[in-house]
Amino acid sequence: MTLHGDTLKNAIGQTRDKWGWFVGLGVVLLILGGIAFGNLFIATVASVYVVGWLMLVAGIIEIMHAFGVKTWGRFFYWLLSGLLYAVAGFFAFDNPLLASAVLTFLLAIALVASGALRAWVGYSHRPERGWGWIVAAGVISVLAGLIIAMGWPVNSLWVLGLFLAIDLIFQGWTFIAVGLALRK
Repeated sequence: MTLHGDTLKNAIGQTRDKWGWFVGLGVVLLILGGIAFGNLFIATVASVYVVGWLMLVAGIIEIMHAFGVKTWGRFFYWLLSGLLYAVAGFFAFDNPLLASAVLTFLLAIALVASGALRAWVGYSHRPERGWGWIVAAGVISVLAGLIIAMGWPVNSLWVLGLFLAIDLIFQGWTFIAVGLALRK
């Protein structure tokens, strides 16, 4: 057996010993997903705050990076980009409802655009096996984006929370499945 194979075998063995942690994390994520489903509005606000923090941190990092570049053009580019990120992060904290409306609308646009691209790629690969599944996935994404856009801005109070709840539940089940598979 090769050195790479031994390393992989050792890593899997060490991970297998921690199967209970995977199951425990999965249960916690399932519980959090259930709580998020229980109050989609609070889950939406929480997701806006997370995005706000990420934008604020990214803005600070870009502003710090601006002072490390050599040319004035790049300095102003990074400084302006960082300031915009930081302002958007503060905006998310200052008015999370308006921020959720903006993020929900951007989500609808992204779903329509990525779904249309996916459907086009699938259709252009018609002779290949499975092309129909790619087209179907693209059409479903487009439809989801259109449904979100048609309900906007009212649905911006719960759509992001719904996506968060669904993601937490799927991640929870995934960690539980991985943990139980490692146990065997």
